[in-house]
Amino acid sequence: MVQPWFDQNHYAWIPGTVYAVAAGLMGGLVGWLAPRGRARSFVLRAWLALWLVAVALLVAGFVALAQSQPWGIWYGFLLPGAIGTIVVGINTYVVHRAYRLVEERKLAARDLL
Repeated sequence: MVQPWFDQNHYAWIPGTVYAVAAGLMGGLVGWLAPRGRARSFVLRAWLALWLVAVALLVAGFVALAQSQPWGIWYGFLLPGAIGTIVVGINTYVVHRAYRLVEERKLAARDLL
């Protein structure tokens, strides 16, 4: 059997928890800033970074699975990676759409003048 990367009984919860907290904070920022049209480049880049972290967790989970790591190790990476890749990837459209709607409102207001 391969040497485990870390003690799964004590540390397997960390990748998913850290990712979930980051995703929750990012979701809050998106919900606060996007409808106001603020910090567009920061939000879109941070959203992309959040998605890339999810992909990295997914890859780490598959590598751990391929190396026959214990269940708690590969599952601790694979689950948040899979969920993050799907959820953040799909909601990328929603974030872009929120900024697009703000821009359309600004253009419509300008046309009224």
